[in-house]
Amino acid sequence: MSIRWRLTLFNVLAIGGILLLLGLALFVLLRAALLSNVEDTARTRSVAAARTIESGEPLSSDDIEQLTLDGVFVIVRDGQGRVLNETVNVAANGEAKDPVWRAALRAGEPVSGTAELSNQAPDYVYAVPVSPAGNPARIVEAGKSYQQVDEALEAFAVILATAMGTAILLSLVGAYLLARASLRPVDAVTGTAREITESDLARRLPVANPRDEIGRLASTINGLLARLQAAFARREEALARQRRFAADASHELRTPLTSIRGNTKMLKDWALDDPETARDSVSAIDREAERMQGLVEVLLILARGDENPPLDVGCYDLSETVAEATETARAAANGKVSIRYLAPGRKIEAPFDRDRVRQVASILLDNAVKYTPEGGNVEVRVWEDDGWAKLEVSDTGVGIAEDQVPLVFERFHRADPSRTEGGAGLGLSIARQIAESHGGEIRVRSRPSEGSTFTLLLPKGAGS
Repeated sequence: MSIRWRLTLFNVLAIGGILLLLGLALFVLLRAALLSNVEDTARTRSVAAARTIESGEPLSSDDIEQLTLDGVFVIVRDGQGRVLNETVNVAANGEAKDPVWRAALRAGEPVSGTAELSNQAPDYVYAVPVSPAGNPARIVEAGKSYQQVDEALEAFAVILATAMGTAILLSLVGAYLLARASLRPVDAVTGTAREITESDLARRLPVANPRDEIGRLASTINGLLARLQAAFARREEALARQRRFAADASHELRTPLTSIRGNTKMLKDWALDDPETARDSVSAIDREAERMQGLVEVLLILARGDENPPLDVGCYDLSETVAEATETARAAANGKVSIRYLAPGRKIEAPFDRDRVRQVASILLDNAVKYTPEGGNVEVRVWEDDGWAKLEVSDTGVGIAEDQVPLVFERFHRADPSRTEGGAGLGLSIARQIAESHGGEIRVRSRPSEGSTFTLLLPKGAGS
């Protein structure tokens, strides 16, 4: 059974139960009130007639008229039950069907009960014993038929049942319409959810009322869809990077392999007979093999970095580490560019892996020298600021185009392929990976033809 019908039936049963209890309570209260009215009327009239007879006065026509209002009848009996006066015709067997007067006569006090005296029996009868002087009257009975009460209750029961049936029917229709209106957003959400596929995660569920339960559920699912969309986008981006990485790695390896195969074929075919050509071929093979070895080692570094290898973290002086990397870069530049190190004049201590951070400094210095024309300047600076130890490498090189700046840390990306001097475009990827493994980052500012500035930030707190 659907939730809509379950809600409908629950509401109908709840409303029906409440109406039934209220109807029964109202019926019982009305019945008690009507019966009490009949009994109180008969009791009052019987006592009034008894007082009149006890006073020694006979019941006059005016007395009888007052006593018999509202359908009340009065019967006066002697000690043997014979009727001395009556306002209703008592049937021949009336005495047999009227045990009330005997009980009152025996008890010597008023007694009430039910009898069949009038033609609208059953009747409520109230008997009062009297002892008038010189008067044979011994029992005064006043009674009133229950027929009017029964008829009123029967009519009320019919009206009540009809009203309850109508109310239950209306509640059924109303509960169904209310349930349908309440669950209409669920149908809309279900319909939209069926149409959402892996390739269409940009769609969102409709939110009719964000404050109700269904609206909050739809909003929560929309948040989940947004996270899934972002996760799928990251997955696609990662897959694209992997495909690009594999293609670029294949391209980088293909060139030295082609050179090696060409030289080995030449040696195999004829170059062994020409010592000079053979030496050139062997040198070319050695050079290309060394290039391949360097590329493979870099790729292994990246692969190990992707696996988050443990760091040998200690508290070191960043300025000292950078000074060592600067001296090495200055020697390698061989005067092509001027490399100036602005020492901070004091220790800049932070927790980091000394070898990894020195590798980052070497990569940044190597890139600065590589992209700076001969006679240019490279400036290195170390300082601390707001809980960070910072290394800044600035150059007066070719700079990076604005649209290329976000891509410089991508693997195999080259901002200017003509100036790579055989590089594979993996250095900055390794540098960023090392920085992030320390809980830090690398930032870049650059303008074409004006130079670039790379800044390494390392947290001075515990390394991550």
